[in-house]
Amino acid sequence: MLGATQPVPNPISYFMHRSPWWFHRLETLVNHFIELVVPFFLLLGRSMGILHGLLQILFQVLLITSGNLSFLNWLTMVPSIACFDDASLGFLFSTQMKKRAARLQLPKPQGQRLSLGSCVHRVLNISLGLLITYLSIPVVLNLLSSRQVMNTSFNPLRIVNTYGAFGSITRERTEIILQGTSSLDPKDPTAVWEEFEFKCKPGDLRRRPCLISPYHYRLDWLMWFAAFQTYEQNEWIIHLAGKLLAQEEETLSLLATNPFGGRDPPRWIRGEHFRYKFSQPGGKHAMDGKWWIRKRIGPYFPPVNLQSLRKFFEDRNWPYPTQH
Repeated sequence: MLGATQPVPNPISYFMHRSPWWFHRLETLVNHFIELVVPFFLLLGRSMGILHGLLQILFQVLLITSGNLSFLNWLTMVPSIACFDDASLGFLFSTQMKKRAARLQLPKPQGQRLSLGSCVHRVLNISLGLLITYLSIPVVLNLLSSRQVMNTSFNPLRIVNTYGAFGSITRERTEIILQGTSSLDPKDPTAVWEEFEFKCKPGDLRRRPCLISPYHYRLDWLMWFAAFQTYEQNEWIIHLAGKLLAQEEETLSLLATNPFGGRDPPRWIRGEHFRYKFSQPGGKHAMDGKWWIRKRIGPYFPPVNLQSLRKFFEDRNWPYPTQH
């Protein structure tokens, strides 16, 4: 996940991907230790609980540093804050606030009965705990199954579910490059195809990977998923092509560059499929200013124009783009 195959790599991803083999082995070992062993530190007392919080936060900081994983890692750090008690966080607050907190935590006199509100609160907590335990049974069984499913809710209340940002990570990075041409005939070998550049995802080989975390370019992210599927599984990409053919301003605002800006809109748009990999630091491609090396796989979707897309849009009840 720290290298070239994550959704939107950043500049540090380039160097971490090209790290020595032993560094990647260490990454894997640390990852398994943090995710499989460290959580049990919570059961071993105050000191180990604080250590758990520190390790989890440091692990998320490492992930934030090594890739543009949007806000996922920032949110993952939030539960770890609960690992730190008042004493460990006391240096953040004034003496007056610490004294006030100490008074609120003074034990109640022996024999004093709990108030009605406290009893109701306790009953609700126990009831909620039992409910979540019961609803979690199919979730745990799914996690132990050899036919595990992800991103699935097991009850209509959607209280518990299995969620994973990435079901699997490919060993190679593929990219969809959208190209447009003003040529009347898309099959003309002399037709000039110009590329649309997205704000952050790989495209131009010489463009340095961007740094956007915790911000999230959702379209760039979706293009990563679509690249290892087919356009039939991602019909929205044909919808995007139609919007670009019409040069709709709202859609163009999601891109970094529009090669047809200030000119007539493109007559045709196609999707080309490429295999991308990082160049070697210090190698001939890197010396030429290229962060990426790419090789064409083939067409992702054939050339389309607005006229040919009319029925496609109508069948799906999508508003037909109006050319500007």
